[in-house]
Amino acid sequence: MTVSEDFNFAENSGEFAESPSSPKLFGISFTPQIIGIAVAVLGLGGALYVALNMLMPAWDSYQQQQGKISELQGQVDQKKASIRKIDQVKAELDQAKQQQIQVLNLFASEKTLDTLLLDLNRLVETTNAQISANGVRGELKRYVPAGQKSEPITDGSLGLQVDGKLKRSSINIQIVGTYEQTQSIMRNIERLQPLLIVKDYQSTLQRLPVESSKEKGDQKPTFVSSINTNFQLQALMPLTPEEIAAAAAAAAPPKK
Repeated sequence: MTVSEDFNFAENSGEFAESPSSPKLFGISFTPQIIGIAVAVLGLGGALYVALNMLMPAWDSYQQQQGKISELQGQVDQKKASIRKIDQVKAELDQAKQQQIQVLNLFASEKTLDTLLLDLNRLVETTNAQISANGVRGELKRYVPAGQKSEPITDGSLGLQVDGKLKRSSINIQIVGTYEQTQSIMRNIERLQPLLIVKDYQSTLQRLPVESSKEKGDQKPTFVSSINTNFQLQALMPLTPEEIAAAAAAAAPPKK
C-alpha cells in the first residue's frame, strides 16, 4: 500500500466527520467535540453554582465586616477626639482658675485690712523724709472704721452686676500735710495692692505756726500752709459662697 492510498483525506473525509461508534440520544450523535462542549457548559454551570451559593454569601459577610470595622474605627476616632477635647477643657479650666486667683488678689481681704493702718502710716512717713526742720510734717490724724464688720453691697452704688457678690469695709481717714505731701499720699494709696475706693473727699487749707522769729525786738509768728484732708476709704472684698447665699436669702421677698 502506498502513502497516497492510506491517507487520501479527500476521499475519506466523511469517515472522520462522524464516527459510527459515537453514541446517539434523541437522534443526536455525541461526538467528542459535542461531549467536550457539554462538559465545559456543565463546568461553567457548576462554577456559577459555587459562586452563588458559597462565594456570594462569603462576600456579603466580608462587606458587612468591613462596614462594622469602619463603624468601630469611627467610634474610636470620636473617642480620641473626645479625649483631646476633655484635655482642652481641663486646660481652659485651669487657666480660668488662675485668672480668678489673679482677679481675687486685686481685692482686699481681712488680712490686708489688718495691715492697712500700718501701710497708711508708712505712706505718710515717707513724705517726711526730705522736709526741713521747720517744715510741715505729714500726719495721719484719724483712722476710724465706720462699722464693726464688712457689709454686703446691695444698693447698686457700684453697679447692679456686683450687688450680692461683693462686700465693703469703710474707714474714715484724716491726714494733714502740704499739697505735695497730700498728693504723694493719695497717689501711693492708689498703688496699694487691695482694691480701695476713696469717697467723700474734702480738703481745707489751713495755716500752721511753726516757729517764732525775733526781728527788731518784736516777736512775729511764722506760718506755713497745710492741707487738712478728710475722706472715706472703702475696701472691697468678694463674698464667700455662704455669704452670697445668705445675701440672696435676705434679698428674696417673703413667702406668703
